[in-house]
Amino acid sequence: MTYFNLFSNIMVTKGASRILVSDLQRNISELYSLEFYEVIEELRIKSIENILENYDAESREFIYEYIELLLEKEYGFVSEGDWDRNFPPISYEYHEPNEITNIFIEINNLSVLDTIKQSVEHLGVKHLVIYSHKKLSLREFQDIELQFTGSVLNGIEIFSPYHDDVDENFINHLNQTLKRIYGLVFYGCAKTPFTSGDKFRFHVQFSSEDLKISSCGKVNLKYFNTNSQKVSEALHHNSCLHKKIGIDVNGNIKNCPLMVENFGNINNISLEDALTNPGFRKYWNLTKDKIEICRDCEFRYICTDCRAFTENNHKNSEGLDISKPLKCGYNPYTGKWKAGSKNPLQQKH
Repeated sequence: MTYFNLFSNIMVTKGASRILVSDLQRNISELYSLEFYEVIEELRIKSIENILENYDAESREFIYEYIELLLEKEYGFVSEGDWDRNFPPISYEYHEPNEITNIFIEINNLSVLDTIKQSVEHLGVKHLVIYSHKKLSLREFQDIELQFTGSVLNGIEIFSPYHDDVDENFINHLNQTLKRIYGLVFYGCAKTPFTSGDKFRFHVQFSSEDLKISSCGKVNLKYFNTNSQKVSEALHHNSCLHKKIGIDVNGNIKNCPLMVENFGNINNISLEDALTNPGFRKYWNLTKDKIEICRDCEFRYICTDCRAFTENNHKNSEGLDISKPLKCGYNPYTGKWKAGSKNPLQQKH
């Protein structure tokens, strides 16, 4: 007998109209028909010969083509004879020892960073994302770097309005001093001042859009991430809010700066105290499998959820909003993306 053996790093996600095959080693995903899913499932438990017995000559050709595709994409291999095919499955367990992994903070001035610095260390925060409403000078970028020298932070990403001082010389100065800042996004830039390429130790991006913090939450193929850690987190937790803290421009502590509910203000309580609020973690374990429409989507484990902007038409027994993200234009039942929406809320954001 001949068997096809699917590699453990290959994850097949069934949607309403298609399947997504994700290679968690190469970090790539590809779409296929539902018919392909049935073949893969049969190959898991039957020999190739046993499967072919149930099909006519024409259908057998399709089976052979599917097997050839599986081999061509290196999703698995063919083995001969009766031997142990029970390979240990890949573990999708998600373990993150740090109490908080990310903080997203909206600022008008840098003084607020002093307020949260101690909490960043206590909570073991890995990444800090700063959205600045004011144009940051060379000195201010350097001050942010100095503020977190020796910190537990793995890295800092900063969104700042573009201004005329931001030229190649400006970035070269930062390149000589910045070590913890891994990403700079300058928004509201009418014309890219220069091509950054790969010559800087951090990523530099210029956006012509006047990026608002409310721009967050868009669902698009370019934002999807086939990463084993991200997929494991999405299988067990909310892919956007789990172990995250947001702080809006007024200092209100939230799950996300764009959400309505807040759990105190950083001028009055610490981030540690806000975390003790019973409601703070209520969305942390809301996976895509529990969200309307998303549960039928083949992209659900590589997509990031948004609870700030939803269609707001479904609540579960615990009162949690389980509606589809408002800014998602994908219909898993038809496999089609729509360019725009007549929903006035979606147009507004």
